Amino acid sequence: MKYRPLGQTGWSVSEVSMGTWAIGSAWGSVDDEQSMAALHRALDNGVNLFDTADVYGDGRSERLLARLRRERSEPFYVFTKAGRRLDPHVAAGYTRANLTTFVERSLRNLQVEAIDLLQLHCPPTEVYYMPEVFGVLDDLVAQGKLLHYGVSVEKVEEALKAIEFPGVKSVQIIFNLFRQRPADLFFEQAQRRQVGILARVPLSSGMLTGRMRPDTTFQASDHRAFNRHGEAFDRGETFSGIDYETGLQAVEELRPIVPPGMSMAQFAMRWILMFPAVTCVIPGGRTPAQVDENTRTSELPGLPDDVMQKAAEIYSRRIQPLVHYYW
Repeated sequence: MKYRPLGQTGWSVSEVSMGTWAIGSAWGSVDDEQSMAALHRALDNGVNLFDTADVYGDGRSERLLARLRRERSEPFYVFTKAGRRLDPHVAAGYTRANLTTFVERSLRNLQVEAIDLLQLHCPPTEVYYMPEVFGVLDDLVAQGKLLHYGVSVEKVEEALKAIEFPGVKSVQIIFNLFRQRPADLFFEQAQRRQVGILARVPLSSGMLTGRMRPDTTFQASDHRAFNRHGEAFDRGETFSGIDYETGLQAVEELRPIVPPGMSMAQFAMRWILMFPAVTCVIPGGRTPAQVDENTRTSELPGLPDDVMQKAAEIYSRRIQPLVHYYW
C-alpha cells in the first residue's frame, strides 16, 4: 500500500482507503460478520482511512468501526459525516444545536472523545454561502470534539466555494471515469490551498467493475434500483448520473484499453490515482475478496499516456454531454 499526504492535517493516508456506505445501508442486504471480515482485511492490507456517515444504516457503519477499534491495535482514521439526518434536509437546519447533536451522537457511536475528521454530508448549495456554519465547525474543533473537518459535495461549484473557508481540510467529491469535471479546475485550486481530496463513487456504483449486464437485478433496498432518477437523493450518486444502458455501452468501449493484469475495477481506480491532486480513492467493500481486489490497485503500475488519452476520448464523446455540466 502507498500513502499520500492529506492536505494540511499532517496525516498520511492509504491511497486506496475504504468507504462504508455499502456495509451500512442502501446497497441491499448485508451481514455484519462479513462486513467485519472485510474491515479486518482492509487493515491487514494497509488501509488506514475509513469513510463513514451517521446515516449509513442509522449509525450501523459507525458502530462497526468502533468494534474494529476494539478488536485491533493498529491506529487508523475514521472520517464521518453529518447533516443528512435533517428532515427536511434544508440549509436552515444546519444550526449550532443540530450539528452539535449530530456530532455527539457520532462520538457515542464511534466510542471516541474526538472525531478524526467530520464532513458536512452533501448539504444544500446554500450552506456553502453560510459562513456561520463553518464557524460552528471551528468551535467544535476548539472544544476538542473534532480534530479536523471537511465537506462532501455534489457539485464542483460547492467544492470551490468550500475551500475558501480556511478550516476545510478535505473535500470528498465524485470523481471517476464517468465524472471527470473536477480535474478541470477544482484539482488545481485544491492543490494550491493544500486541501485533501477523497474521490468517492470511484467505481460508479459498481458499473466500472465491468460485471454488470443488461439483465442484472438489484434488491429493492439497493439505491441502484430505487434512485436511478434521483427519487431518494441526488441522481448523480447512482451510476454517476448516467443512464444504465449508456453506462454499460461505455464500459464495453473501455474494456479493450484495460492493461493486462488489471481488472476493470482496478483500472478505474488506477486511473483516478494518476491525478496527483487526489489523496485517496474510497471504494466500498462488503467482502474480503472485494477488499483484496481494491487494495491491490495501489501496487499496480501507472497507466500509459495513450490509455489515458483513449479514456479521455471515450468520456468526451459518450459521457461528457450527459453529466459534465450538471455537477
